[in-house]
Amino acid sequence: MSPHLRHGLAVLACTIVLSRPAAAQSPAAPFPPAAQSAFDFEVGTWDTKLRRRLEPLTGSDRWVECTGLSTVRRVWDGRANLGELELTCPSGRLQGLSLRLFDPASQQWHIRWANAADAQLGPPMIGGFDSAGRGEFYNQELFRGKAIFVRFIFSEVTARSFRLEQAFSEDGGKSWEANWIATFVKRGP
Repeated sequence: MSPHLRHGLAVLACTIVLSRPAAAQSPAAPFPPAAQSAFDFEVGTWDTKLRRRLEPLTGSDRWVECTGLSTVRRVWDGRANLGELELTCPSGRLQGLSLRLFDPASQQWHIRWANAADAQLGPPMIGGFDSAGRGEFYNQELFRGKAIFVRFIFSEVTARSFRLEQAFSEDGGKSWEANWIATFVKRGP
């Protein structure tokens, strides 16, 4: 099990057991001192391609493809950012909003997602980037009435592109099923 997965699951355990924000309960994360600027790479406008599994955790392997734009801007001198996602999918338009907040006490980021379809701000994904530039973020959510773990992985980060994968685990993090795989290519100079 990777150190980030162990750390992410420990944060989830603190959240569940103590019913308080995990960042206030967990020790400082093993992320580099530049953690506050970890999302600077994402500022700008990105052409986005998304593959989304239609029926996660059912054994189905039916996917749809969506295309569109992601626009991210810095807030609070880089200690936060706001991302807007506009995609065209076979079923119609998908609009999302991502709010990322840096917690200086834990040196971790909290990522919250809202879908325009339901206007609900989801629970935070908590984590950060390692020294190689790979980002891992975890939380626990209810999915179809069952508690599952959710993981985001930012990878293949360059100045012009990156990849984001969301996966679900219904067995406590022993296995993961990807359900959201997005690639981003930067527009302009």
